[in-house]
Amino acid sequence: GGALGARGLLAVAVASGAAVWATWAVLLMPGFRRVPLRLQVPYQPSSPRQVANALALLRGRAGKTVDLGSGDGRLVLEAYKQGLRPALGYELNPWLLCLANYRAWKAGYHGNVSFLKKDLWKVNLSDCHNVIVFLAPSVKPPLATKLLAELPDDARVVAGRFPFPSWTPSSTLGQGLEQVWAYDMKEVRREAQSSAQESRV
Repeated sequence: GGALGARGLLAVAVASGAAVWATWAVLLMPGFRRVPLRLQVPYQPSSPRQVANALALLRGRAGKTVDLGSGDGRLVLEAYKQGLRPALGYELNPWLLCLANYRAWKAGYHGNVSFLKKDLWKVNLSDCHNVIVFLAPSVKPPLATKLLAELPDDARVVAGRFPFPSWTPSSTLGQGLEQVWAYDMKEVRREAQSSAQESRV
């Protein structure tokens, strides 16, 4: 009986591992094939509290709102619902894009929000005024360089789960994994210019 139980546990473990691999291979890996390893970010859906905190830091703002690595689209849909328009997401994974579009259709927002299969590193963000970033820490330094180069001064960046290590947030909300940070680009640029001047002295 004990031996049979051990074999049963082993079979369950093998089956579970196969299921995880299949999920990765079919659903998640397609979005990573053209992205360098150091810039790959696994899909992790945002919790309702994370979504609420991120949108709270954008309340009252206007202008184009984008979610970089939009996953299943929940942040974009909530942004549109709260009046941030146009609202769109950039996502490479075709399965997640399908899921996001289904969620938009189910919510009655089909045609009002956009989910585009584009590499966030290759899109021009110069017309974006609100940027949502729920990405891994390894991505933040190179992304900070891109945002500094492209975003207008009146843009606001909201980061979830992990802050930008070299930026000082203008405000923050929540604690632990639910914490989000807001950065106003005019202040970020002023701080970066000040640091550059001090380093030259």
